[in-house]
Amino acid sequence: MHEDYEGGEFSSALAASLRSAQRHQTSAMTSWRLQTSNSRTFALFAPMALSVLVLMATVYFVTHRTDEPSLPSQQQLAGDAPPSPAKESGPSSPVPDTDLTRHVEQLKKKLPAKEFTIIVQSPFVVIGDGTPAAVRAQAETVRWAVEKLKQEYFEKDPVEILDIWLFKDETSYRKHAREFFNDTPDTPYGYYSSAHKALIMNIETGGGTLVHEIVHPFVEANFPDCPPWFNEGLGSLYEQSGEQDGHIHGFTNWRLPGLQQAIRAHAVPSFKSLLAMDANDFYNEDKGTNYGQSRYLCYYLQEKGLLAKFYKEFYAHRKDDPTGYKTLQTIWARATWMLSKRSGKRLCSA
Repeated sequence: MHEDYEGGEFSSALAASLRSAQRHQTSAMTSWRLQTSNSRTFALFAPMALSVLVLMATVYFVTHRTDEPSLPSQQQLAGDAPPSPAKESGPSSPVPDTDLTRHVEQLKKKLPAKEFTIIVQSPFVVIGDGTPAAVRAQAETVRWAVEKLKQEYFEKDPVEILDIWLFKDETSYRKHAREFFNDTPDTPYGYYSSAHKALIMNIETGGGTLVHEIVHPFVEANFPDCPPWFNEGLGSLYEQSGEQDGHIHGFTNWRLPGLQQAIRAHAVPSFKSLLAMDANDFYNEDKGTNYGQSRYLCYYLQEKGLLAKFYKEFYAHRKDDPTGYKTLQTIWARATWMLSKRSGKRLCSA
């Protein structure tokens, strides 16, 4: 079931914001009409307003953002392979140094010493067959991503030691995925395997794959019942990322044109439907659009300064709101009400 983005006249304060965004939209998107009946209450209108705003805002942000500061190793594509099903986790504690040392020694016995560099970057062990200098630089990307993700979202580290395998090119990636894990990757970029306790990457495609996949074991450790839309939306947000004011920040990326095309074709699901998708529906039914819409919903919340707040409230209310839709409505309604209060105007007529 797909959503039509049509309705009546907006309130003055919000309409002004939308007109600014509309001036920078593609010709297909300028045909949208924002309407709402004057007889509707603000609470009933908020979900439609959110649906319209988030999709329109992606165009606005991409046409206005310039000189995006980003780390060179966080720039490229991330794979779309779904993570293995999460299991409930207990309290997390740092992996003892003795366990890490023992794990590294076992890896050294298993691997050709001249082909692989091994670096401990807690809570991960980074293993790469690129040059030692390249693997050290990639391990620094891991350190940065872990630090910033924990600063923003996560309290717990993954309970068990996880290996990050960084294969230098596609040939090495496919060869070693088959040799070490008996896997045939269905993505050229990389994937997270809970069963193998490993992130398996074709690092030739760029550091964005790495940052995307690092998100998944942290979600698994901190939010085991996280729905796929947020797990993948947050991961894909950081496929192209950098640091702003000391915080991790996702930028617009290659998923935007596909989302715009789906919008023009009226082929995007409603947010209520997207958020309610289980793993089978999310990963097997129009996966590309689901990823893109989830990413840019997270992107929009980020640009409004609401993403970390949304995550914390969603987690706190996960039993009553397993999809996050009610929390999304609440966050948006509260933020819009505060905007109305600051402007001294009512956004919607009673």
